[in-house]
Amino acid sequence: MFKYFLVMRKLINNLFKFSFVLLLLSGCNLFSPEKITKIDEEDQVLSIPSGFDFSTYQDVTINISDNATYAKYDVYAYSDELYDAGTETYENEFGETVTETIYKSDVLEKLIFSGVPSNGVLKQTINLPNFYNKVYIRRNKHLSFSSSIEDIIDQEVNYTFSESGANERSLAGQTVTDYLYSVNGEGQLFQIDPLTGELTDLSNMPMGSFTCAIDQENKMLYSIGRSKPYPLMKYSIVEDSWETVANLGIGGPRLGYNPNDGLLYFSNNGAKLYTFDPSTGERVSVKDILGLHNTTGGDLDFAEDGTLFLCTFSGLYRLDLNDDGDYQSTRISADNLPFTPTSMTFDSNQELWLAEASANADLIVMDTETGGWEYKYGSRANNNTAFGRKINDLTTFRVYSDNVDETDSDGDGILDQDDAFPDDAEAAFESFTPSKYGKGTIAFEDLWPSTGDYDFNDAVLSYQAIAVLNADNLAVRLDFVCNIKANGAGYTNGIGFEIEGLDPSQIESVSGPVLTHGFINVSSNGTEAGQDNAVIILADDVDNILNETTISIRFVDPISTSDLGVAPFNPFIIVNKQREKEIHLPYRHITSLGDQSVAFTGDNKDTDGNFISENGFPWAISIIHDFKVPKEKVDITSAYNFFSSWAESGGSNNVDWYKDNPGNRNDDLLE
Repeated sequence: MFKYFLVMRKLINNLFKFSFVLLLLSGCNLFSPEKITKIDEEDQVLSIPSGFDFSTYQDVTINISDNATYAKYDVYAYSDELYDAGTETYENEFGETVTETIYKSDVLEKLIFSGVPSNGVLKQTINLPNFYNKVYIRRNKHLSFSSSIEDIIDQEVNYTFSESGANERSLAGQTVTDYLYSVNGEGQLFQIDPLTGELTDLSNMPMGSFTCAIDQENKMLYSIGRSKPYPLMKYSIVEDSWETVANLGIGGPRLGYNPNDGLLYFSNNGAKLYTFDPSTGERVSVKDILGLHNTTGGDLDFAEDGTLFLCTFSGLYRLDLNDDGDYQSTRISADNLPFTPTSMTFDSNQELWLAEASANADLIVMDTETGGWEYKYGSRANNNTAFGRKINDLTTFRVYSDNVDETDSDGDGILDQDDAFPDDAEAAFESFTPSKYGKGTIAFEDLWPSTGDYDFNDAVLSYQAIAVLNADNLAVRLDFVCNIKANGAGYTNGIGFEIEGLDPSQIESVSGPVLTHGFINVSSNGTEAGQDNAVIILADDVDNILNETTISIRFVDPISTSDLGVAPFNPFIIVNKQREKEIHLPYRHITSLGDQSVAFTGDNKDTDGNFISENGFPWAISIIHDFKVPKEKVDITSAYNFFSSWAESGGSNNVDWYKDNPGNRNDDLLE
């Protein structure tokens, strides 16, 4: 019996020891170092070109020359690649219910910076993903827009604006410039210059639409969503912003604004005409339309004298109220038009513009007296002006040269409508990294110089850097908005970045860092003490910034973005409260307080000291994009199918390996 007891006790003890070992090996969230996955086996070696630093982005200098007295510029990262936005069921302009895949452009979601040339020059240094080779430059001179797509050549863009001839007319003693505003079912709002046919993208809509109409006095564009519940949407031309007014519950292709009564006039695929209050979406009236030969498609608009015109797929009609209070239609055009009009608008000369329902739309000018017409722009105009997109509705916006809002509340020389900080004379514009609506990611392995499991989840920082610029386009402040999106380490790791070439004395103050462990010493201005360059420690424990945190850095004197450099600068982690043990991106230098000869346990896999292992893997990677982190113990080559191809090509192949493109990711291996 006693022998049996001893045997059982030994068994229990062994089971306890085994369980404890399993606990130790169960993951780096509990203990460190991590259980090392055999990433350095023969089949896990990356043969990367000498000097390849695993960079996913490029510094680009934008040089804009414009001698106009005043013009605002917005610069976007440009790609003509469309993304799959899912499917949508809706009633098209033919009255048919269809379900189709929606493809959209995200160009206007990639705003990098804005500015007004100072002494004829606007120059900024920005950070762009390597897969971008163009930028989209949009010019705004008192709501007169133009645009250009420019190539990035040797990490530079050089753009000079020159007037191509003004689309100006004399109207009642005023000088007026016309622009055709247009929408389509893909959710694009854009402008077409009727003088040249040049197209400028203005905004992405909350929902695609077949309708638009402009309230000229209030500079407001209205549109009805193409799908249920058919929201009435309004767009401020001055503020470049959308708002949903109300759900109308009814959709269709025809919309116009009547300046005489301030109401929206709407007609669906039928013979009814509705009026709505644009401020509330309330239905005011419903009237019949008599005499239409075809009730499908088309648009409606008011001429300058108040006459209401409507077009359908059977041609152009004039509408007149009869004694019964209904609208009687009179056909103006012949019934054998070789195109199907989907939109119409009057310009300041009372010329009637129409667009055709096709994937590559044409613009047509029609005479309201005779119904005569001609192709003006588009593929069938034979003047190299193909738009390559649908035009589902048109409306006219008039820019009056003697009616410019020149309000400048803070007196910095930047008009309020263009000023991101209209009440602050020290700030005017913003420059974003990676973009106004984007986030970048920096992911670390923390076992350097030994190998880890290369799941890149030991410390993962999501960030957006916003350089606040003054009226001279110089940076006065840097806001670093960040949070830790993954912390798979057992160590207590700090995180920060070095702004190389910036002396600590050039920084006035740093606010927002979260320091709780006492091993980081800071100077009175908030930079880390004892550093040759300005070093900002975001947190001495990454767990301190699991929620979004803003680190604000103010400069003593305004500084150019070329001198400042671009985010994420030189980021690093501090391993397990050992201030001297820093892990950086490949080929980046340690700070003045770092030491690459620190004591460690295990094999040194970084004998070159370049933060790339002997088997070709980095300990840190910076991705100028939102990055989905591999699951625990899943190495990056398994989670991302083209990471190896990209790395071994020196960054030439599969440049966008981290994006959510078909075949790029194994979603079941990602957090």
